[in-house]
Amino acid sequence: MANKNNEAPKGGTFTRRLLIHIGCIIAATFIVGWITLTWLDVWTDHGDEVATPSVKGMPYDLARASLTAQGFGCVLIDSVYDSTRAPGTVTEQTPKEGAIVKEGREIYLTITAFNPKMVAVPKVTDVSERQARAMLAGVGLNNISTVTVPSDFKGLVAGVKINGQYVSAGMRVPVTSRVTLEVGSGPAEAEQDSLAVDFDDAEEISNF
Repeated sequence: MANKNNEAPKGGTFTRRLLIHIGCIIAATFIVGWITLTWLDVWTDHGDEVATPSVKGMPYDLARASLTAQGFGCVLIDSVYDSTRAPGTVTEQTPKEGAIVKEGREIYLTITAFNPKMVAVPKVTDVSERQARAMLAGVGLNNISTVTVPSDFKGLVAGVKINGQYVSAGMRVPVTSRVTLEVGSGPAEAEQDSLAVDFDDAEEISNF
């Protein structure tokens, strides 16, 4: 009987201790979790969010100054040529206006280029005027005019001038360049031009 009375308290003590240990573990887990979440909030500035302002249409220097004054970073990532806007004008921003971001977020800007884009002139001689125009437009050259020149091949491009100067295929020129296509008049018109020249020469000779 004495042994049984001694064993009972031991069992109860073990159970109590086990429950205390479990309770301590749960409490410790809760405290560690709370500390971790609090640290993450501080580390990520949780709750410190702002809306991005709009700087589209502004000159780049003004846009950068405005973003910096409001606590944002500013990164210029690209430029595109646009003849309808002043050079250095902001055309795109990322994130967009009104996007909710963290304070200090970098805003990426695209502006209009200060110089026209350079493109390579494609080979357009010995093709039709229509084909030549399509090929030039394909690289962005759209300011195109034509003149007729004597040639045995009517309708085919005999030469190309950029801003009044002959160019060869592969030469790089501003996309805003003025292109002149010299298109052949054909055998009949070439012959008439030759006869007209001969007649003019005969008149000059007869005048002497």
